[in-house]
Amino acid sequence: MKQIRGMIYTEQFRFEPGILTVEEDIIKSVERCNEAELSKEEAEQYVIPGLVDIHFHGCAGYDFCDGTKEAILAISEYELSKGITTICPATMTLSKEKLIQICHTAADAQMEHMKGIYLEGPFVSYEKRGAQNPEYIRKADLDLLDELQKVSGGLIKVVAIAPEEEGALECIRDGSNRYRFSIAHTCADYDTAKAAIQAGILQVTHLYNAMPPFSHRAPGVIGAAAEETEVAVELICDGIHVHPSVVRSTFKLFGDERVILISDSMMATGMQDGSYALGGQKVEVKGKLALLENGTIAGSVTNLFECMCHAVEMGIPKESAIRAATINPARAIGIDGEFGSLQAGKKADILILNRDFSIQKIMKSGKNIKSSFAFS
Repeated sequence: MKQIRGMIYTEQFRFEPGILTVEEDIIKSVERCNEAELSKEEAEQYVIPGLVDIHFHGCAGYDFCDGTKEAILAISEYELSKGITTICPATMTLSKEKLIQICHTAADAQMEHMKGIYLEGPFVSYEKRGAQNPEYIRKADLDLLDELQKVSGGLIKVVAIAPEEEGALECIRDGSNRYRFSIAHTCADYDTAKAAIQAGILQVTHLYNAMPPFSHRAPGVIGAAAEETEVAVELICDGIHVHPSVVRSTFKLFGDERVILISDSMMATGMQDGSYALGGQKVEVKGKLALLENGTIAGSVTNLFECMCHAVEMGIPKESAIRAATINPARAIGIDGEFGSLQAGKKADILILNRDFSIQKIMKSGKNIKSSFAFS
């Protein structure tokens, strides 16, 4: 049995002095206490849930779409070392055969750390494809989804889809009882987005990116999603994809209960500048910027913990940024009963941070994990 004392991030989304007890891999109890009962060192440390990244492609020189156990293991180890204790990696727009192979490998790997697959493509718009490979874009196909889900062993949690494309609304309507659909890589206008939400859409993929802008005469997907309280929105806070002012405005417009921080990271994350690949396309990485040869942004090279820290630097209250990187994504993929908050009975996935948000300790299922990250 272990005890962790400090400023605990509670289910009320605030920090309170407390004592958290871990028994084996489970949180046994979380008890409030007076701050005077904590040592000076304990009172200076934040205790928060492990982070949950539900949309990223790779890191450490590997891509989930490599479709190998080696890649999944390397990605998992890197993410754990950065405080991301639960992952749901994303595919790209690829051939049916390749998607089947990726899903089969993921099912076979049976990684404790990986709790789902995010299917980004192939049901996207050609015009707003971004870094998705146009060669493999196809119309929405529920039969294909069901085939991939069977091969994956039920791992597919989120399906990206452009609702204006042929067959998309029918696919959403018929499949929303077993898939969480997210509007993505889309040219949809406001009315189409509203129809998609009524059909069963519950999420928007990397808000602002690969979709029409939000304007006063054409509110588009963003305006439609803002009006629907059940719709969550993903946000990349790497300092590249979305301006800090827009990040602040998004939290005000949607509320911190509806924002999901994602990294959308690709294989160059944690690596040096140079040439890499994403979805079979060449990517040049320099600093925080990853670009296709045509100048299109190709994912990020920033992990979720860094994105959370950037959000705080951009003016988002730390309590809101933590919520958007823990319980919100956990709820989106249906694992909030076990992950995403510090609550008795949940998995002991815990981060202990210094006041500057540098990582002091990482725990996965009650076991200490070596950290290789200090935010600066």
